[in-house]
Order: sequence, then structure tokens, then C-alpha cells
Amino acid sequence: MDIRDYSLPAGWFPRDSASVIAFLKEFNGKNRNKAGVRAAIAPHAGWYYCGRVAALGISGLCSDAETVVILGGHLPAGSPALFAMEDAVKTPFGYLPIDTGLRDNLLKELSGAEDRYRDNTIEVLLPMVHYFLPKARLLWIRLPAEISSFEAGKKISQAALKLNRRINVLASTDLTHYGLNYGFSPQGSGKAALHWVREVNDANFIKAVESGNKTDVLRCAEQENAACSAGAVLGVMGFAEAESLGNARLLDYSTSADITGEEAPDSFVGYASFIYK
Repeated sequence: MDIRDYSLPAGWFPRDSASVIAFLKEFNGKNRNKAGVRAAIAPHAGWYYCGRVAALGISGLCSDAETVVILGGHLPAGSPALFAMEDAVKTPFGYLPIDTGLRDNLLKELSGAEDRYRDNTIEVLLPMVHYFLPKARLLWIRLPAEISSFEAGKKISQAALKLNRRINVLASTDLTHYGLNYGFSPQGSGKAALHWVREVNDANFIKAVESGNKTDVLRCAEQENAACSAGAVLGVMGFAEAESLGNARLLDYSTSADITGEEAPDSFVGYASFIYK
């Protein structure tokens, strides 16, 4: 069996099952596996910074799913959809099998290619998915930041229907990367910059997601630097439309500054989780 091993260095998420369980057990009685939640959006930074925001969304996904499709990003327009081509991926709970049947169907539909790169957008969420949905298989796809990814989401729905597969779809994105570390500081620095990111830049992206406006989602991400993985979000939006799931609902929002306690950080990132309900 061909296994996809960890590519991220230690520190992004716990590597042993006991530590993962200790981190996630508080979510068992909150949003856990609510009926009808087939799609969600979660952030993908290290768990120290956004793990609790991500867990709120992932823990709400339906527990009867046979496959969880995780849509990652960090791909520019013009890139093909990228698929993990292994048989399974490694997590702290062992091996999470890949749904090769659904993958092979979508490889043709999306003109996909193999994902051979180190990238955090999917890997960092795998332990949560394996914990909250231990019986489900995985489909790993990264989508480019272009409107065609919205149609890719619809094709995921169609392929699942064709194969009679119950699926959940999880999109992975962080929001504004602001400050010296990221080369993006249109509002200078200090408290005013943090306020602008929270109340304007991230807020506009969140509004676009909640309204289901795919062109605004892409514009906010690409022109305003309000999200790093617009393709993933567009994909889950297309899936939600095809499945008549309704609009996204914001569950939680924070920034890395909320974790570090800095009132005027030099650099920081926004995080949000949504479910379609």
C-alpha cells in the first residue's frame, strides 16, 4: 500500500493520538456531527493558532459520510486540480484510506494532476477529520483560485451521486495575512491595522462567503488579499449549490493576535470557520 507520510515539520499539529484526543475532546458535546451538515470551511494554520476554530467546523460534519472530500488551495489561477494519488495518508490514528474510486472519476472530470508538493492546507486538518469521522475515507484535492473551481464543486456532487457515495466536503483557507512577514500592510501597523483586518478586510470576505457571492469571494481573495485559498472556498460553494445546502453560516472568527495576546502585532493572520446549514 502506498502511504502519503507527513510533509510538515513537527509543531503544526500533535503527532500522537493521545495529544490529538486531549485537544479535541472538548468539542464532543458542542457542534458534534449535527444532522444535515455536509459542508464546512476551516482554517489551516498550526493548531496552536487556529485549531479550536477549525475543530468547530469539522466537528459539525455528518458522521454518516462515507468519504470526506478536503479541498485545499495555495494554487494560482491556471493550475490544474491536484490530487493525492496514494492509497492512504498517515495520521496520528494510523492510516486514513483514500477513496480511489471517487478520485479516479474526478481525475478525468477535472483534468487533475498528482499533488507532489508539501502543503499545509489539507495535511493539517487530517487528524481532526480522522478523529471526528473515523469510518470515512478521504479525497484530497487542491483547487486553483479561479471561478472554474466553483464548477469543480458541482462536479464533485455529481460524481458522488453517480457512485451513490455519501460525502462531506471541507474547504480549507486562512484569511488575511497581514504585516511584515507577509509583505502586505496597506494600513500601516499597530492597533489600527488589526482593527482594519478584523472589521473591514476579513469582514468583507466573510460577508461574501455567507452571501454565496462567488465573484466577490474571488475578488476579496485575489485583489484584497483576504484569503489564501479561494479555490477551496469556491469548490465548497459549488458543492453546496449543487446539493441545495443553503448559505454558509459563520461559526467563529479570530486572529493569531488573539492567541498571542498582542494588541499591536507586527504580523498576524485571520481565521474563520463556517458550516452550510
